[in-house]
This record gives sequence, C-alpha cells and structure tokens, in this order.
Amino acid sequence: MTSPRKPAGTVASVTEPEPETETGATAHARTDDGFDGESEFTARLENFLSDHCSRITDPAEDEGEADGLVRTRAFQGALVEARLAGLTYPTHLGGAGLSAQHQEVFTRVSAGWRLPNGPLAISHGMCLPMLNQFGTEEQKATYLPDNISGRSIWCQMFSEPGAGSDVAGLSMRATRDGDEWILDGQKVWTSGAHYCDFGIVVARTDPTLPKHQGLSMFIVDMRSPGIEVRPLVQISGARGFNEVFFSEARIPAANLLGEVNQGWNLAVSMLMFERVSIGAGGGALNARRSPELAALAREMGQASNPVIRQGLADLHIREEIKGYIGQRIRSSVAAGRVPGPEGSIAKLNGADLARRTRDLAMSIIGTAGQAWDGMDPSSDAAARWSSFCISAAGVSIAGGTDEVQRNIIGERVLGLPREPDSFKGAPWQDIPRN
Repeated sequence: MTSPRKPAGTVASVTEPEPETETGATAHARTDDGFDGESEFTARLENFLSDHCSRITDPAEDEGEADGLVRTRAFQGALVEARLAGLTYPTHLGGAGLSAQHQEVFTRVSAGWRLPNGPLAISHGMCLPMLNQFGTEEQKATYLPDNISGRSIWCQMFSEPGAGSDVAGLSMRATRDGDEWILDGQKVWTSGAHYCDFGIVVARTDPTLPKHQGLSMFIVDMRSPGIEVRPLVQISGARGFNEVFFSEARIPAANLLGEVNQGWNLAVSMLMFERVSIGAGGGALNARRSPELAALAREMGQASNPVIRQGLADLHIREEIKGYIGQRIRSSVAAGRVPGPEGSIAKLNGADLARRTRDLAMSIIGTAGQAWDGMDPSSDAAARWSSFCISAAGVSIAGGTDEVQRNIIGERVLGLPREPDSFKGAPWQDIPRN
C-alpha cells in the first residue's frame, strides 16, 4: 500500500454517465453524540470563522494558485485543531465524531463567510465519502486522516476523450500483474490533477464483459512513474482542468477500491456524491451569491433598480430552496446512504441556479462585465464577476450534463422507459467505437 504523501492539490470534474444500478454502501461509521449544545457549537463556530475568514460580502482576495493552496491547507489545519473538520467522521480516522445536526449548523453558519477551501471540493465532496463507505479498514486508516486535514488533496478521474457522456464506455485498461495493477490510457477534464497528491480512477479490467460489468476503481498516487498531467487552458485563461496520461503506471494491488469488475456501481455512487457536492454541498463550491450580488448592486448604483431588486429576491428564494435540498441529502449521506436520483435533482437545480446567478450579475455590471478599464474603480468587480460568468456554464456539464440528469430523473423518478440500446449485454470489445 502506498503511504500518503504530504503536500499537493484540488478538484471539480466533468463526468457524464448514465447510471443503471446503484450500490448499497456500508454504513457511514461515525460517533453521534446527540445535539444538545447547538447554541454553544454555533458560538464556537462563529468565533472560529471570524478569526479565519472574511464575510461573503467582502471583496474577494486575489491570490495565485500556490498561495491559495497554502491558505487552504492552513485553514483546514486550523479546523482540525478546533475540532471542526470532518464533522461526521469518527475521531480515530481524523474526524470530529459529531452528528449530522452539527454538520447542518456548520453549513448554515458558514454560508455567510468566504471559506478558503475550494481546492478541497472534490477531496471532501467525492473522494472522502467514497473512501469511507467503500474502502477497506486499512485504506480508511491510511488515507482518511490526511484527506480530512488537507495534508493530501485528491482528484477524480472518470472522463475520457472517446467516452463522452457514456462513462461506462471508457477504454482505459488496468491489467493485473502479480501484486500490482498496470494502468494504461487517458483521462480528461480532471480538475486539480496538477497539484493533487492522490486520485480515484476507473479503468476497464475485463473487456470481454458488457461495458457496465468490466470496470474497476483504483486509488492512485499522482506522483507515481508513468502518470503525466497536462493542463488544459480555458477561455477564461484558467488552467484548473487537465489531461492525465497513464503509460504502464504500476500501483499496488491493495489500491483496488471495492471489488474487481464492480467499478460501475462505485462510479455511480461517486457521481451521485459529485452531483450532491455541486448542487447541494457546502463550502466555497456552494457559497450563496445573493449577498455578494446585493453588495455589488449597491456598489454599481443599481440598488434601487426594481428589476435588479426582484432578481435579487428571486435568487435569495432559490438559494433557500437549494439549502433545504442540500440539508435533506446531507442528512441521508451522514446516515450512511449513497444519494440516489435526488442527487441528480440537486445537481440540475444547482446548474440552473448558476445560470440565473450569471445573468443577474451581468445585468448589474452591464457592459463593464465584457470589457473593463483597469483605471475604473469598478474594474475589480467587473473582472471578478466576468470570470465567474464565463465559467458558470460549466456547472451544466460537471458531474453529468443537464441532459443526462433529466434522463436519470425521467427513468428513475418518473418511471419513463429507457432509451433503446442495441448493444446492451454485448461484450465491450465487440462494441464499435470512433
């Protein structure tokens, strides 16, 4: 088993499968100490946030990626010291051993603060619950403490250039060689891979089986020989996404997550965690934007505009609804259940909210959001929100496109018939590919 390395990176991911079945995960191990001290816990949390964070209405600090990672790790370390990290995870694995109610209070109270934990979105929103629910006891003991503390940062590797929204059609190979697995292939749109310490990857272990049955999931050390990370430059200039190439990369057999050829069930579970993280999670990824936009409206002289005021009210209401959706799902996850189609509902709603936020921001900023002058006092706000608006459409892709989510909801909630598949049950190796 590889031992966790200390320093390195983050995430967000773009995966688009079409789930068939869901897995029954093992129970979420935690110590529930009841919830008798809400006021005391809230006060302790508010004191911590006031010491370590800025208000959501305060201007965002402009810092480079390296400084951001240092700040993230320092912040997460402070959370650990304050017994506020990994709230529902057991203490012997680095968590706080508290209840789901404590997590809800944390999510509610922290919504008013700018938490510097963006690089941990995938680590904590996807990889951490997967390791906890499907990892062996040895894997949990090895990886959870450093993941919770931010000493190691994780990424997720599903998407491939030739698979598109059909993650089950992936072609990356994993071949058993004694006490090791050999990985060959390519992943794409891997958020934060260039600074992440570890990743979770899905590969094909048996091409003679139907495409949903011949997959397995693995834990990989991102610094292993044979793994190359190449950044992808976006229209905004950001370099958060990457291509990852595996060329005879060897990993210990003990790094198998779950059972051989059961990777699709685990992939569905992880995708649901991703969708929940995008559509109903806490932290930087799901920070409420309405207070920021209200402050922006005042800054831009738009606070008395009735159309803008109506837009802000509508956004506030929708964020409240999103919060209630998230509360329900997070309680389910804390109880040890893998999110089902409700994750798709949350994700679809989150994508719609991102687009509405984008449109309102551009209505407030006006043409300054398209071209700004560095000498203009409003330039910083215009540049910041323009960058957000450019990337907002990506929320409709990450974790499965809106179209995929609607298919899932239609089939698994509404009971509509599945689309016909002429290759259903055929060995993956016999299915034509581009």
